[in-house]
Amino acid sequence: MKELALHILDIAQNSIRANATLVEIEIEDNLNDNRYQISIIDDGTGMDEDTIQKAIDPFYTSRTTRKVGLGLSMFKQNAEMCDGTFDVKSKLGEGSKVTATFIHNHLDRPVLGDIAGVVLMLVYANPELDFIYRHSTNNGEYIFNTWEVKEQLGEVPINTPEVKRYLEEMIRENLVEIGSNN
Repeated sequence: MKELALHILDIAQNSIRANATLVEIEIEDNLNDNRYQISIIDDGTGMDEDTIQKAIDPFYTSRTTRKVGLGLSMFKQNAEMCDGTFDVKSKLGEGSKVTATFIHNHLDRPVLGDIAGVVLMLVYANPELDFIYRHSTNNGEYIFNTWEVKEQLGEVPINTPEVKRYLEEMIRENLVEIGSNN
């Protein structure tokens, strides 16, 4: 995938299929340490060690609609091609954490892409779930938490078009403010 945001979308969708009620997306954009780290954490069904190993294999999928599962293996490949690391931690009944770390200035590191659009797509399509998106740079940190937004909205659904437009503007402005530039 040419954009890291698409990897995030794919892994978050895995979390949703694993019955997660909370999906956390964390991005650490650290120029000082020359590190770009992405973690997707969920409270879904989790996996045992055998399933984790299979899930990283591109020729394995638990889905019945297709024969391959490229999401985790491609994310891993992208991280390792950029002299980074990839790790999956999971526990049955407790959830999973997928972490990919990249050398920030590596020539082959994909751009982040439209992370605001990805977060909004996840929220809009899954209004019953909670999402936390944390993005930190050397200039600051931005946290978007749907639980807090829903509390402020009261009876107004989070996936109405007016709310979506407002949230998109808010997320994009905050990313500019902390200096997120992929």
